[in-house]
Amino acid sequence: MQNKSAMQAPLWVPGDWNAFFGLGTNSLLNILVLSGLLLGVVGMPAEIVFGRIVPAVGLMLFLSNIYYGFMARRLAQKEGRTDVTAMPAGPSVPHMFIVVFVIMLPVRIATGDPVLAWQVGLAWAFIEGLVNLSGAFIAPFIRKLTPRAALLGTLAGVSIAFIAIRPGMQILDPYPWIGLVCLAIVLGGWFAGVVFPGRIPAGLVAIGVGSILAWGATLFGFAHVMDAAALKESFGGLGLSLPLPEIGNLIAGFKNIAPLLVTAIPFGVYDFIEAMDNVESASAAGDEYNLREVLLVDGVNSIIGTVLGSPFPNAVYIGHPGWKAVGGRIGYSLATGALVITVTFLNIVPVLLNLIPLVAILPILLYIGALIGAQAFQATPRSHAPAVILALVPHFAAWGKTQVDGALNAAGANAADLIEQMAGNGVLYEGMTKLGGGAILSGLILGAIAVFLIDGKPKLASAYAFAGAILAYFGFIHAEAVQFGNNGLPTGITIGYLLVALLCYTFAYLPREKMDIEYNQK
Repeated sequence: MQNKSAMQAPLWVPGDWNAFFGLGTNSLLNILVLSGLLLGVVGMPAEIVFGRIVPAVGLMLFLSNIYYGFMARRLAQKEGRTDVTAMPAGPSVPHMFIVVFVIMLPVRIATGDPVLAWQVGLAWAFIEGLVNLSGAFIAPFIRKLTPRAALLGTLAGVSIAFIAIRPGMQILDPYPWIGLVCLAIVLGGWFAGVVFPGRIPAGLVAIGVGSILAWGATLFGFAHVMDAAALKESFGGLGLSLPLPEIGNLIAGFKNIAPLLVTAIPFGVYDFIEAMDNVESASAAGDEYNLREVLLVDGVNSIIGTVLGSPFPNAVYIGHPGWKAVGGRIGYSLATGALVITVTFLNIVPVLLNLIPLVAILPILLYIGALIGAQAFQATPRSHAPAVILALVPHFAAWGKTQVDGALNAAGANAADLIEQMAGNGVLYEGMTKLGGGAILSGLILGAIAVFLIDGKPKLASAYAFAGAILAYFGFIHAEAVQFGNNGLPTGITIGYLLVALLCYTFAYLPREKMDIEYNQK
């Protein structure tokens, strides 16, 4: 029977091409982005970026994708199915910006030393990885007690706010005639089922057409999209770069550990909650993975990557339903791992930075954002739709704050000095800060409270409101840092959640009438 099951779970099917060019280009895109952040924002020397950090990221992603492919193969054999899709993995996108702008850049500005900034980033990522690893032992209980609408709703918030909105803007500026064409190709291939000549995957067609348009416009003088001189120069750096242990640099980053704990612990919690949400997303799509095993692999590989020089944590990626929808099964994960380790070890990343226009890859992220956002509504009861919306809201506040902070930093301004002026112009900065703080957790709490109230289970809603009070007291939600209330006393938000818990508990003893909130269909 085992042999028969094994034969029913091939390592490669035609649909893996679509998923491979989707996840593979997505992973490469994020490696290009993190390389650009290190070079352009932190001022990291290219030899450290491409010789030490990028290879460490590559090995970390290789190990994750290979193991998740193994897990998919094992699940397919166990259940005798041929439609099992592997969990995707890659560098955590929100954390790329957090570790660069919140951890490394301040050190670089204060000391002028990009190497010290890297060392501090390593220490931060190591702590974050340990917290993420510990989540493997508590996440299964959280998942069991939390409604699917809350889990998928807060995941959709991350996907729309941080995976889809920025690429959507970049598609339209500055080269919309490239971005919109590539978007149409992706949507035609993956939404409409259009078969391109030679059955070439839609993701590859989009990248190819986008590259032709970009280089054609550059060569004919229509627009300066690409740089031929930079591309030629990047070929000179091709060669083998292997990751090596960076224990000394990691230890050096721990000299001032207290500030690291303030953000590393909440983001470690964020990571394992997001991973839990992604496992739930895969379950909703038909593939039930062992959550504890997924989180252990995620955490262990993050720590391996950090020890080898990567300040960027590993992540279980958003997107499983999307890759499943385009036919991806097991092989796409294995192929992505092979692609990433080849590109990073052979120092091909600088060549890709100068060969492929970013705007040709971005529509793939928009596609994933659309799929995950839609799943939150499609895989949950219709009556829970308002709860999904509530779970989304904190993420938009978090995203808005990043935009405001970026604009203020560019102008050399301080948010604290402009609170009143911003409020007078409709920018509620303090409100965004509080609503967006710990968005993935607060979205989960708000979504769960709403689901249990909709389902007539106010005592369970009360329990989640009480959990919200505890999380708020310690700064895991509605705050920017770990704290112990307001000098030990409960904050206003903590008191608010306690009152909500009391009210919800009281609701259980008050008369109620059945509500029909399914789009006002009475």
